[in-house]
Amino acid sequence: MADKPGPETPQFALPDPALVTRTMADVAERGQRIVADFLRRQSEEEHSPDPLNLGHAFMEMTARMMANPAQLMQAQMGFWQDYLTLWSNTARRMLGGESTPAVIDEAKGDRRFKDDAWRENEVFDFIRQSYLLSSRFFTDVVQKTDGLDEKTAQKVDFYTRQFVDAMSPANFVMTNPEVLRRTAETGGANLLKGLSNLLADMERGKGKLRIRMTDDSKFKVGENIAVTPGKVVYQNDLMQLVQYTPTTAKVLKRPLLIFPPWINKFYILDLRPKNSFIRWAVEQGHTVFCVSWVNPDARLAQKGFDDYMKEGVLAAVDAVEQATGEKGVNCIGYCLGGTLLATTLAYLATKRDTRIKSATYFVTLTDFEQPGELGVFIDEEQLKGLETKMNKRGYLEGREMATTFNMLRANDLIWSFVVNNYLMGQDPFPFDLLYWNDDSTRMPAKMHSFYLRRMYQQNDLCKQGAIELLNTKIDLRKIKVPTYMISTREDHIAPWKSTYRGTQLYSGPVRFVLAASGHIAGVVNPPEGGKYSHWINDNLPADPDEWFNGATELAGSWWPDWHRWITAQDKAMVPARQPGDGKLKALEDAPGSYVRAMATD
Repeated sequence: MADKPGPETPQFALPDPALVTRTMADVAERGQRIVADFLRRQSEEEHSPDPLNLGHAFMEMTARMMANPAQLMQAQMGFWQDYLTLWSNTARRMLGGESTPAVIDEAKGDRRFKDDAWRENEVFDFIRQSYLLSSRFFTDVVQKTDGLDEKTAQKVDFYTRQFVDAMSPANFVMTNPEVLRRTAETGGANLLKGLSNLLADMERGKGKLRIRMTDDSKFKVGENIAVTPGKVVYQNDLMQLVQYTPTTAKVLKRPLLIFPPWINKFYILDLRPKNSFIRWAVEQGHTVFCVSWVNPDARLAQKGFDDYMKEGVLAAVDAVEQATGEKGVNCIGYCLGGTLLATTLAYLATKRDTRIKSATYFVTLTDFEQPGELGVFIDEEQLKGLETKMNKRGYLEGREMATTFNMLRANDLIWSFVVNNYLMGQDPFPFDLLYWNDDSTRMPAKMHSFYLRRMYQQNDLCKQGAIELLNTKIDLRKIKVPTYMISTREDHIAPWKSTYRGTQLYSGPVRFVLAASGHIAGVVNPPEGGKYSHWINDNLPADPDEWFNGATELAGSWWPDWHRWITAQDKAMVPARQPGDGKLKALEDAPGSYVRAMATD
């Protein structure tokens, strides 16, 4: 009698021996070079055994947990009850029973488990749910530990979630069905290619892992991003000022001056023609000027926050007046650029200088009492370590800043690329936003130390006269110009409820608008796309939740709302102004040379 046929054996492709040989030889040669470079760099730097000051935080949490064992036991009982239910459901399913509702599902928008096999295959469904139960247990225990001070609780919670994210089964070959399928299809060539990608990223980081998020060979500043026509009409040590070429016969009499953050480069507002805020503003009839900050090196180590005020905002306002003949200007500040704008306006109010006629703040903090998860990185031990590093080099390395921001969205900005580049063996997709995100900038040591200590750590900016710049005490309550504030509901860098506090600081008329999405996508949201909605409410109660409960949601971009607001300040029109036609002559084509300097140069 013939044997009964068993289940079909999966067909695995065999790897190409020549490819394996070449890859291993390449690994050996590159690996030696990477290790040597890493060791050399390590010997040049001093390293704290606990640079993030995590040991004390977790010891404190452990002590608090042990002081209340009943609470921990209750959490463990709940975890094991759910785990036994999951095990029972999985066993029933493996024996041919019907599927039962999941004990736990991932949060909406979690893309780690998008492959169908995570649900259709009982083994991977068990792995997925087991991980989610364990994740919930760890985070619940941490978040419900009583007696921790707010800073310690926030730090422990943040790094627990970092650990939980890192341990996701999606991040490992043997527990990711999509990676296993790819490995079977390619005979392991994906893992060889992934190893090559990993080595290339180690080489890029000179011994430290620097994950490539996009195919940066597909982008070049001034050629296919940051291409709105214009001229550099002024420059100093800290910035170049770009004036953009008009596209309308007449323009608004009052020019528009934009101050982006110097944590990033300005072309987030000019990525491509279809999503460029700068191009759109030009098309609405604004004479647009934008500051392009220098990417500083050790020569600018002693440039402080007051230098950015003097050589940035004040110098730019002077330059716009020379270029156009207009004494009045509308200003926009984005994130840190907005913090600088508010600080300068308080200074100008004391000096009775009224040239800035209106202020628009994109996702800007002025009250730093609750700065969100960035506050995890601001304590005395971490600041001292950072200052030691900066003082040796004269600046904060751009990659260190970028890593901090990426950790705030680790699954999207770290682990998804680990899976794609190293496990799937695929090259990253060319994406202009991620190219911009990877084009990091340095921070001058003096300025950055002042910013972190006086604003993030001590929250002095919102206190009357606590900060003194250019021999002038800063008081934001003296700002009386019309103010427009745009914040975003899912902002992980400048939480909207914290930015909303600014509505209670300024003395002039304020309009607060909340956009959907986050720190970048909620701002860079052109009307043609109509992707994200926004909320408006003319009332400004002290409580942001009360504001939101009384707000009206409107479909589409907030840009037209801003344009109606800004033109209501002054509707006067004049013939279009060409860059270089005023007292300031054109120095070079936009986007200028400062923006082209890379942090790795």
